Amino acid sequence: MLENKIALVTGASRGIGREIAKKLASCNAFVFVNYCGSKQRAEETVEEIKALGGRAKAIQADVADADAVSKMFDEILQEYKRLDILVNNAGITKDNLILKMKEEEFDTVINTNLYGVYHCLKHAAKQMLKQKSGRIINISSISGVIGNAGQINYCAAKAGVIGMTKSLARELGSRGITVNAVAPGFITTEMTDKLSEQIRQDLLEKIPLKRFGDAKEIAAAVAFLASEEAAYITGQTIQIDGGMGM
Repeated sequence: MLENKIALVTGASRGIGREIAKKLASCNAFVFVNYCGSKQRAEETVEEIKALGGRAKAIQADVADADAVSKMFDEILQEYKRLDILVNNAGITKDNLILKMKEEEFDTVINTNLYGVYHCLKHAAKQMLKQKSGRIINISSISGVIGNAGQINYCAAKAGVIGMTKSLARELGSRGITVNAVAPGFITTEMTDKLSEQIRQDLLEKIPLKRFGDAKEIAAAVAFLASEEAAYITGQTIQIDGGMGM
């Protein structure tokens, strides 16, 4: 399905990013597993992929750091001379109500979740334009579509990702490059595991399918968008949220 494609998944050491990396590798892509802090977690992702017969390599870069991103892309292109798939998944949260939110909390989330995507898009676009081919999938969030109290920084960034997706899809479409976004709802990860039972129940009331999603369901959509089967889809945001954002 993705035979001999070269893919980069940012923030792939855990959660949704890890499942995306594993899924792309299972479709025969070579996957660069980007991480910021935990080399051990990234290597665990790589080992999982190799145990399943896939190919992967861990690569470090803080996507909020433009110089680090530049070095990461240089390393990838020196080794493989191309990049076929970019998945912008890296993201953080620093939740707070607006009257309590510090500028540092706002800036840190914007720097990783919005600037981080921009930094990677710029390098990927340059290479993909040379190739006249490529797939870019940005991981947004249902929070960027409908908003969420206490997450003005996160929602602003994720809404911005949707805007960048549409804009870049128009810029790159004539060269055979597609740019799409996936907007997950509440997915079972380490982050959601920390929610209290009351909050979990309140959230489930808002979800028509009455369950949280699985990271594998996000990964499946990303793999589809990365494939030739999705060659005529661009500029779209696919909400995978159990109907929450209807």
